Amino acid sequence: MEAAIQTRGILSLPAKPTGVRSFLHPSHGLKQRLFTRNIPALSISSNGHTKFQSFQSIPLGISVSHKERCRGFICKAEASAAGDRNVFDEGDTAAMTVSPKIFGVEVTTLKKIVPLGLMFFCILFNYTILRDTKDVLVVTAKGSSAEIIPFLKTWVNLPMAIGFMLLYTKLSNVLSKKALFYTVIIPFIAYFGAFGFVMYPLSNLIHPEALADKLLAILGPRFMGPLAILRIWSFCLFYVMAELWGSVVVSVLFWGFANQITTVDEAKKFYPLFGLGANVALIFSGRTVKYFSNMRKNLGPGVDGWAVSLKAMMSIVVGMGLAICFLYWWVNRYVPLPTRSKKKKAKPQMGTMESLKFLVSSPYIRDLATLVVAYGISINLVEVTWKSKLKAQFPSPNEYSAFMGDFSTCTGIATFTMMLLSQYVFKKYGWGVAAKITPTVLLLTGVAFFSLILFGGPFAPVVAKLGMTPLLAAVYVGALQNIFSKSAKYSLFDPCKEMAYIPLDEDTKVKGKAAIDVVCNPLGKSGGALIQQFMILTFGSLANSTPYLGIILLGIVTAWLAAAKSLEGQFNTLMSEEELEKEMERASSVKLSVVSQEDAPPGESTSQLSGKSTSTNI
Repeated sequence: MEAAIQTRGILSLPAKPTGVRSFLHPSHGLKQRLFTRNIPALSISSNGHTKFQSFQSIPLGISVSHKERCRGFICKAEASAAGDRNVFDEGDTAAMTVSPKIFGVEVTTLKKIVPLGLMFFCILFNYTILRDTKDVLVVTAKGSSAEIIPFLKTWVNLPMAIGFMLLYTKLSNVLSKKALFYTVIIPFIAYFGAFGFVMYPLSNLIHPEALADKLLAILGPRFMGPLAILRIWSFCLFYVMAELWGSVVVSVLFWGFANQITTVDEAKKFYPLFGLGANVALIFSGRTVKYFSNMRKNLGPGVDGWAVSLKAMMSIVVGMGLAICFLYWWVNRYVPLPTRSKKKKAKPQMGTMESLKFLVSSPYIRDLATLVVAYGISINLVEVTWKSKLKAQFPSPNEYSAFMGDFSTCTGIATFTMMLLSQYVFKKYGWGVAAKITPTVLLLTGVAFFSLILFGGPFAPVVAKLGMTPLLAAVYVGALQNIFSKSAKYSLFDPCKEMAYIPLDEDTKVKGKAAIDVVCNPLGKSGGALIQQFMILTFGSLANSTPYLGIILLGIVTAWLAAAKSLEGQFNTLMSEEELEKEMERASSVKLSVVSQEDAPPGESTSQLSGKSTSTNI
């Protein structure tokens, strides 16, 4: 035996075996054939030797039995596990190579996930700065207020978003993916840099304030919101570009690229970590906004502190944007992309009327749609009213921006904490309680917020003992309302919404999601803005509309809670039916397994029969 291994005659294979390799390679199958009890004793004569002469080289003068030859094959199988280079050929060694890992993750995976995580951090870092800055610009500008936001979202933001997506669709048909990415993101970076260093310093020259004043005198103060769009058009353009950064760069560019280069297993493992990283970016960017907003304190008299702060923040936005481009280039340059199947499942295309009919016909989808629309309207009603009080408390752009920096940091911390606690909530209390937390939080904080606004006088003595005015107390309560509502939305409402699709059959699941995307998302986003526009034009101002907005909020949240309760019962019923079907399938599979074993010949198990049939092939 030792002589056989040393001469490498019995065990050696050609450098690139073809037909024989397919016969010898599966060592496990070979062991099974050699050790099957039903195999009769093999002959040890030289006849067995001539049978394998086509791929063995046995030195002259050495007599090798068939039994020893079999043991040689077993030695080769064991040596394969140990990595014996003296026995293997180069092909076997390459097949046994294991990809290196760091902290249990393959290096090839880390080369994708780490740059993606950095890209996501930079994108959301920029988005927080832009989101806080856009509110400061349009709310605190001369001749404007928070009343501009509903009109801006409906008549400027929505048309530009639709126009951009049409342009993006056209470009995607003529450009490669790489060229499309750079073509979309570079104009954003260039615009934000140009705004901070060119457009804002020249805003007094490019804004038609005289024309807006004449129109305001003719139409009346109730049209101050729509006319403010004309008065500060460059600030409104910044507002829209900041909104598009969130929807285009985050949703379209980043997630499109991430889904392109990651596998399903990688996505399941690492995508939740991106959500936690997003809140870390929110915390850091909030601190950044706070720092640069306080720069005015160290500047001399006569210096526009907000202009200096804006230049610094836009410089960071440009730097982060260039880092995003570099990371994108690096991944495309050095990371191999996974292969994809070219076959695509056809998705049902549903128009607006078809979506409405489907929403009305299905109670389950109707309740789910109510949740989505109610959140969009409720958060809008409170947020705009809160920002109007925020401007009254902090009229200076730097003070407003500093407060928004603290607000973003607190939102990130609260959301990060809620995401860690959400798993406990789902496990301990179930889907129903988790779905009701968001509307309950929004209702309680919304009632407290509107009560401070409407009944500030009676609360004044109590608030004064805390060292605050009713206005400042309303600002803080409104901030808490927004922080807790958004953190509950990100950590509980969104998972509940996506989880509600799981027990549905495939047709209802796909059609229901399409209907909600077509009808409910836009309705939820613009519904609150349309209600506020109607109230402002009817009652003259947002302040005069506050009592009615509070009543509308109460009605919408009540409908939201009722829909959540109804959906809970339907969801639990469907999940119980699904669990019952799984139990029946498991019982059926066990029964079939028992029947197949009973049909086997006496004294022989299924595995023995399999081994016997396999040994017959030798």
